[in-house]
Parts: sequence; C-alpha cells; structure tokens
Amino acid sequence: MQIVLMVSEFFNSTWQEANCANCLTNNGEDLSNNTEDFLSLFNKTLACFEHNLQGHTYSLLPPKNYSEVCRNCKEAYKNLSLLYSQMQKLNGLENKAEPETHLCIDVEDAMNITRKLWSRTFNCSVTCSDTVSVVAVSVFILFLPVVFYLSSFLHSEQKKRKLILPKR
Repeated sequence: MQIVLMVSEFFNSTWQEANCANCLTNNGEDLSNNTEDFLSLFNKTLACFEHNLQGHTYSLLPPKNYSEVCRNCKEAYKNLSLLYSQMQKLNGLENKAEPETHLCIDVEDAMNITRKLWSRTFNCSVTCSDTVSVVAVSVFILFLPVVFYLSSFLHSEQKKRKLILPKR
C-alpha cells in the first residue's frame, strides 16, 4: 500500500512541478489551442530544418555551413519564437523562474530544443532591428569629445606669444 501512495505522490508532484495543466484545457482532456498552435509550428520548424539538411552528406564531422537552413527556415523560427513569447506574456511569465510560474514543460522543452539547434548547431542568428540605431548613437557619443574640443578651440581667443627681448 505504501508503494502505491509513494508512486501516486511522485506522479502528482511531477505533474505540478512540470506545470502540465498549463498545456491542457480547463477540463483537462484536450490540449489548449495555444499548445496545439505551438506544437504545429514546432513540427513545421523541425521539418524545415530536416528538409534543408537533406542536401548535406552526413559524415563524422558535421558541416560548418548551414546558411541554407538559416535562410530558408528563418521565418518559421521567428514565428515559433514569437508565439512562444506571446504565450509567456499571456500567462504573465516573462521573467519569472520560480516553480509553477512557467509554461508547461513540453512547450518549454520544445522551445529549448529549437533554440539550441538554431543557435548552437546551425550557428544562425536573428538580426536585431535596433542595430542601426545602436550604432548611430554609439558613433554620436564617440564624436562628442572631438566636437567639444574642436569647437572650444575655434571659438576661444588664442593668446599670441610675446617675446620679451632682453635689454642690452
């Protein structure tokens, strides 16, 4: 009887810690619409990865150039990442790490797998749209001292040196 109780407690605690109820509808019988949409996009993204890797020959050393995967699967990855972010915002879980303040473990694990493949395996990166503004502000701040000293030199009166000749 004790074994049944221990196993039951183990499964109940695992269910709660993994936040599995967050993937299901209110009655707990079906997957929620967000979870179904996420898993559908996840499968499409993995299929895109697999489809674009078909041209590579598999050897002991993995190929270093995955530019085709990065280029062709960029949109699928961005859509998946955007949906994941929306799911976090919907649940108010953006920056929380405490227990029971995360999406269900299946969704988080799927996103972790995708991000690891995208960034580490394929070495792809999503370009940040703020890059131009960051560079512009950085260049502006770097040239402020130059402008300051140049303007102070041009707008100040320059004292001319007077040579004092000795009387002899």
